[in-house]
Amino acid sequence: MNAQPHDQNPGQEPSGPSRRKIVSAGAAVGAAALTGVSLAASSPAQARPVTAPKSAAGAAACTTIPNKYDEPFEVCDDELFVFMANYKPFENPGFFDKVIGDKMRAAFPGLKIKTVAWDYPVRYEDLDKAGVVPDIIIEDPRRRVDRDLEPRGWVRDLTADLATAGIDVGSLNPATVELVRARSDGGLYGVPLFVDDFVLFHNKKIFDMKGLRPPTNGVTYDEAFRLAKKLTFEQDLVAYKGYLQHPDLYLEFNQLGLYPFVPGSSENPAPEDIRVNITSAGWQRLGTNLERFLLHPHNIFTTVDDYLLTGHVAMAVDSLWKLPAYALSPLYLQEDDAEEWRELAKGVQLGVTSVPVLGSGDTSGYQPNTIAAFLPPQSTKKAEALQVLKWLVSQEAQVELARHAIKPALRSGAVEAAFGEAIPELAGVDTSGVFWAENAAVKNYQNTEYWDLPMYMVFRQHVLKDGLRVSSALKVAETVDIPAYIKAQAASGKDW
Repeated sequence: MNAQPHDQNPGQEPSGPSRRKIVSAGAAVGAAALTGVSLAASSPAQARPVTAPKSAAGAAACTTIPNKYDEPFEVCDDELFVFMANYKPFENPGFFDKVIGDKMRAAFPGLKIKTVAWDYPVRYEDLDKAGVVPDIIIEDPRRRVDRDLEPRGWVRDLTADLATAGIDVGSLNPATVELVRARSDGGLYGVPLFVDDFVLFHNKKIFDMKGLRPPTNGVTYDEAFRLAKKLTFEQDLVAYKGYLQHPDLYLEFNQLGLYPFVPGSSENPAPEDIRVNITSAGWQRLGTNLERFLLHPHNIFTTVDDYLLTGHVAMAVDSLWKLPAYALSPLYLQEDDAEEWRELAKGVQLGVTSVPVLGSGDTSGYQPNTIAAFLPPQSTKKAEALQVLKWLVSQEAQVELARHAIKPALRSGAVEAAFGEAIPELAGVDTSGVFWAENAAVKNYQNTEYWDLPMYMVFRQHVLKDGLRVSSALKVAETVDIPAYIKAQAASGKDW
């Protein structure tokens, strides 16, 4: 496999010069013609001969953007420039256009729209050095507001503009809006477009081997654990694992809506004033709940990607975008991986439900792995960008996202009914679990500064390597690891 599936360490910078291939554990989203500015489209961003800025009267001026690939790339001042990052499928050639870009251009036939995804051929630092600021940024607000956007001054409070444009965030998944607010220093820097949610995949072939029924929507962790014990076994010199769930993401997107930072007196406290709490009763409950899965004999945590890579994992919690990828939709597969994926998929009979809930009667899923749109203050096309944003969260656009197996931020029956319609490979898969749960909303985030904390220390270091009880691991992470991390990051000049 040219690029094997791998778990990305949350908070870790994207690495390497590659175009970041298909699998990684990880987190976008009309009505009639919009009023206001006259708008529409050009072709998506693509390599073309770089030209010097045009000086003829009325001609567009273009800025060349050097990049690590030495690929010709420029942005002209008569184009609305859309930059996308941190949603894997965006990096597949033609994906954005097929899913939403072509429809967006048709909705605005008088506006040239250029789109490009991180990192081919350009990254944030390339744009920054060239003095080019996107008009719309589609990005993960959870981690990237503080890492990439706010340090560059590329965010602004959109509250007043949204009211003026008639964009009602009250129609969107409330947990996604709350997540963006949690990163917006008291305002609202962006608008949620869609959720790369987490779901529970299961391999029916392994359930059949044991004569067991697969899980259904609303399965509890207790029920999942009982299944996991029965489905962790060895047969014909092959080891089968009952259940895998990435422990870092489990804590970061926890279903209780817990936030690790303790509110203080400022939205931007000094690093030395930041306080965290991951040892409260709620965090302890989360810890003991997952600890039993990780320590069950032979159910050894490796990577949730083993669901496909080995075909020997009965259940695995993973990102929603892998659902159409595992179903072998060409839209979600890179061409040079497709043959190997088809071979791997022979070991899996794909099934999907909601993520297990913490107790009977609970309906809370993970906090939303949101992708949102941001409108930088430096843009000279603020009016146009706002109208495009209004369309992106309209029912017309959100249904189009749903048709291509993306979970939109808009909550409506039409959106749910449309899910997966444009992905024929999902025709035989029950996808009701995608919308079954309510995303948990983050709580008590006011007057805090977000830092990308090393939550991996809790389970992957202190429990699985050091052998500590999870209660002790949480204590060590809170009192030693996290303060040391913040101090080291601040010493290096970072403020996230």
